Amino acid sequence: MTRWKQTSLLLAVGCLATILVEQVRQGRAQSVAVTNDELAAAVREYSPPPRIWYQKDKAPRLTLPNGREEVVHSVLNVTKPMRFGGYVWDDSGIPPGPVWIRIDLARQIMSVFRGGHEIGSAVILYGTDGKPTPMGSFAILEKDQDYHSRTYDAPMPYMLRLTNDGVAIHGSDVRKGRATHGCTGVPIAFARLLFAQASKGDEVVILPAGPSAKRI
Repeated sequence: MTRWKQTSLLLAVGCLATILVEQVRQGRAQSVAVTNDELAAAVREYSPPPRIWYQKDKAPRLTLPNGREEVVHSVLNVTKPMRFGGYVWDDSGIPPGPVWIRIDLARQIMSVFRGGHEIGSAVILYGTDGKPTPMGSFAILEKDQDYHSRTYDAPMPYMLRLTNDGVAIHGSDVRKGRATHGCTGVPIAFARLLFAQASKGDEVVILPAGPSAKRI
């Protein structure tokens, strides 16, 4: 359970308990026992929705570096800034469709879209000045679940190769102050989910580490 879900659950239980205790004081209830149905209703009321949906005529359009446009039908409702090592993933109710990946170096955030719906978002690591992460539009060239870099003698689990000279997306220990040698590092649990969704040929868009548009 994520932290915001835990917080929402505690708020829901607390609010429900307050209501029931007040009912006892006023003689309208004999017990403060909380049933499963009452708890579920309280959680639904106080938990933020997991997804923001856009009306068809108001759906944002993202222009990619190659000039192609992608329509966004919904995004994950990320209510708080994510920390290093954090991610969100929710593809429940989202039908199959084309997958593409948006990497925003300025915000150190990756977003994964399927059929125009954001299904995953994570804090990333990227390349230093000496080994910068390239920008532009790329296609996934290779997938390797248990890849080990010979150049750096380091494991790169759930690797998705983007360039012939070794730039890839892969699982990393994502911590503040760390960087890569040009790759995009994501939390290992997130990398596992992404690896299962992505296919060879899927598009990956990497935006520059400079001024960037706000999150949709």
